[in-house]
Amino acid sequence: MDPEFGLKMDNKIRHLIELALFEDIGKRDLTSEAIIDEDLLAKGMIVAKEEGVIVGLEIAKMVFCQLDPNLVFESSFKDGSKVMRGEEVATLKGKAKNMLSGERTALNFLQRLSGIATLTSKYVEKIKDTGVKILDTRKTTPGLRALEKYAVKRGGGENHRMGLFDRILIKENHIKAAGSISRAIGKAKAKNPMEKIEVETRSLDEVKEAVNSGADWIMLDNMSIDETKKAVKMIRSCKREIKIEASGRIDLNNVREVALTGINFISVGALTHSAPALDFSLLLVELNL
Repeated sequence: MDPEFGLKMDNKIRHLIELALFEDIGKRDLTSEAIIDEDLLAKGMIVAKEEGVIVGLEIAKMVFCQLDPNLVFESSFKDGSKVMRGEEVATLKGKAKNMLSGERTALNFLQRLSGIATLTSKYVEKIKDTGVKILDTRKTTPGLRALEKYAVKRGGGENHRMGLFDRILIKENHIKAAGSISRAIGKAKAKNPMEKIEVETRSLDEVKEAVNSGADWIMLDNMSIDETKKAVKMIRSCKREIKIEASGRIDLNNVREVALTGINFISVGALTHSAPALDFSLLLVELNL
């Protein structure tokens, strides 16, 4: 696990795992309790059923160890590694009953995070020689944002903002409430003079207003390729440095074309709200160890 994230020390992650296990097991695992002897030991292996980028092995380990502190979880893979279909990604040794009780919760985390990393890697690959960065958004699963954004980074993308607390981003409704882009920027600067200000724009007129009002970062929302090129030319004519981000209606089919317009960043909500899960399975391969 990447030390920058520090999952092992993160009590919030542990609490999330507890909630997920309770959601699935509740008071008890009726099937496993009825069928499996308490002291039956087993060896299991987690197998990738698809090719992709794996993320979440440490989370899976934490799930199983929450139920069986003596369980041994081993993997030669690191988060962000490429896995192939049919490849064994981890082995487990411990109580069979606890292994099966934690199976679905562990695999749910693993498949969700790996799916996000895999999709992110596809976007990154499409634009790898352009110098443009792929960003995520706040369109995440409630409660899972830190994990999902971690998966984006392991897939080669970058995090935009973690929440409303770490960057000023003036969006359509803020502009409407303030009365104009210039008023919104003015109020934001007065309240937070040291903060960089990003503004969402939907037209060339709004881009011009954002530039003239002192925006540090301009998002071009749902603009065509032609509009984006014109906006970039307008912004680059400004003597100060302004970051340019494209967003909206961007997919794997057109992301490269967008990247070649001269922008700095492309934000893709689909990385976290529409990434298909990467399928994994857990198989018991030995009993009575």
